[in-house]
Amino acid sequence: MHRAALSGSRFHAGNFWNILPLVLLLVVTFVQPASAEEKAQLWRTLTVSGRGTESIPTTLSEVSLGVEIQGKTAQEVQQEAARRSAAVVALLKSRNVEKLQTTGIRLNPVYSYNNNVQRITGYGASNTVSFRIVTEKAGTLLDEAVKAGATQINGISFIASDEAIAAARQQALKEATQDARQQADAVFSALGFQPKEVVSIKVENASAPPPPVLYREEATKLANQDASTPVVGGEQQVEASVTLQISY
Repeated sequence: MHRAALSGSRFHAGNFWNILPLVLLLVVTFVQPASAEEKAQLWRTLTVSGRGTESIPTTLSEVSLGVEIQGKTAQEVQQEAARRSAAVVALLKSRNVEKLQTTGIRLNPVYSYNNNVQRITGYGASNTVSFRIVTEKAGTLLDEAVKAGATQINGISFIASDEAIAAARQQALKEATQDARQQADAVFSALGFQPKEVVSIKVENASAPPPPVLYREEATKLANQDASTPVVGGEQQVEASVTLQISY
């Protein structure tokens, strides 16, 4: 009796493992949509893209200026460029400019050509720095830098502060999101559909375009203005784009 019962138990266990794949197949089949229409409804979505733009005043000037010297020997021009550059940097530090850094150091021979013969007639050296300063102080500082020894004003660009750009970026993203939702609401209303939920969000990096630059000729004219003349930077725009995918 004991052996018969044990044999029967093994028999039932074997049958269970044989029919298990069929049970699993029935379960999977049961949870699938019953019709092609239900399958299609799972993927009914509307995709819309919204844009936001925020304008902010440019309160800072990014300036690039330097010293350029020419002379007969490399040592002579290098020493003179270093002397003048040190005086300019000392002035800039005393005015508490921001993000002061050296952007270029150059020493090159100067050539002349006579009867297709090239010969070195001297050397040229230049040191260049860049910095930020409040725009209303830029005109006065440029005039002082030239007096301290600067011989080049390579360019000036006008930008907003980092804090103002960050705040404008957040606002531009909100505007872009609202724009996308308004577009979606208009489409759903026209078609008689009801939106369900946002199933996908894509955010383009909200960024400010590069500021316009005044190059050498314009910047030099600016530096030659009377020190009491204010420099006005204008406005800067920060743009953002948000794409929403909404089911209905």
